[in-house]
Amino acid sequence: MLHPVSSLSELGAGCSAMSWETGDRRHLWGRNLDFNTLASDSRITYIPRGTSYATCEQKPESRFCSAYAAVGTGLLSVSLSPLLYEGINDQGLMGGQLYYREFACYEDFPRPGTAPVQPPVLVYHLLAQCATVAEVVHTLREELTLLDLPLLGAVPPLHWSFSDRTGETIVVEPDRDGLHIYRNTLGVMTNSPGYPWHRTNLLNYAGIRDLDHGAMELAGQQLTPCFSGSGAQGLPGDWSSPSRFVRLAFLKTYGVKGATESAGVGAMFRLLQSAAFPLGMVRVPQPESPGSLAGDVLPYDYTVYTTVACAESLRFYWTTYENQRIQFVDLSTLHHQTRPMQFELGRWPDFRELVPASASPASPISFVSSL
Repeated sequence: MLHPVSSLSELGAGCSAMSWETGDRRHLWGRNLDFNTLASDSRITYIPRGTSYATCEQKPESRFCSAYAAVGTGLLSVSLSPLLYEGINDQGLMGGQLYYREFACYEDFPRPGTAPVQPPVLVYHLLAQCATVAEVVHTLREELTLLDLPLLGAVPPLHWSFSDRTGETIVVEPDRDGLHIYRNTLGVMTNSPGYPWHRTNLLNYAGIRDLDHGAMELAGQQLTPCFSGSGAQGLPGDWSSPSRFVRLAFLKTYGVKGATESAGVGAMFRLLQSAAFPLGMVRVPQPESPGSLAGDVLPYDYTVYTTVACAESLRFYWTTYENQRIQFVDLSTLHHQTRPMQFELGRWPDFRELVPASASPASPISFVSSL
């Protein structure tokens, strides 16, 4: 029987995800994590091939050995399994979890012949066992059951997005009438309601375009535009899930792709910033703690961090709210590591100072970094 998640009904967590590609056909997937807290043990986390883990605390027989290495943001401090909020594996499969409040429903018991999986373990499990989106779809349909069992004191209401080197992006939603897998999506996902609702809602914004409107005649008077951006009039600018979905869908459609990976990654961080929560604008009435894990709790949801992964280079990039300098780790260089590793998110300001270089009076002044 499907069981609706109610234990976290007061959560106001956001999150936005999207896939994109570059001019040279590199495939990207990224997300904002919007919440009022982050478990203090959260790090950029590398997990090698051959890692043994379980997918369900109450079912000790549900053990696996990872077929692929993965890196993403998550935890190693949970005895059950490494937990990744999002990540990429060494085959170029990318994806992550987002909140699906008031809609997520999980099973009470595993379906016959399937492995029980607690929802927070799903991202790592699929990255550890699947090489492609097609394999993710098969695994979800045939090999596992998402169970309504608490982990770290809660059952989080989640849905998921995955993408790979083919460019296909799927959305996975556990609803009251079963698990839905939407294939060949728009490549955008935010939070509740479900993906079909968001897709249909785009029809309310059919007039949005990238081209400015020209002069108009009204009551015999000709009015000439004196500002730019009129083609996008009506594009919602708030931080609700429907508004963020609409913004990212149109930004992905009209945004100029980077010619290369570095240009594309930089451009994608800019697009995701348009859906980011500024600290102070999304106040939550009952701030939620990170369960049994320690972490600072604020009275606001905000974009704690943003990540972007590239399926071809296997690089995992990120910024934090406090530090907008883009950092990355390269899974292809970590691949020889046989033990899990973690890297700091870098949640502190990181400014680059430019100082004058020595120059003769006749030569132009140049600047070099002091870092």
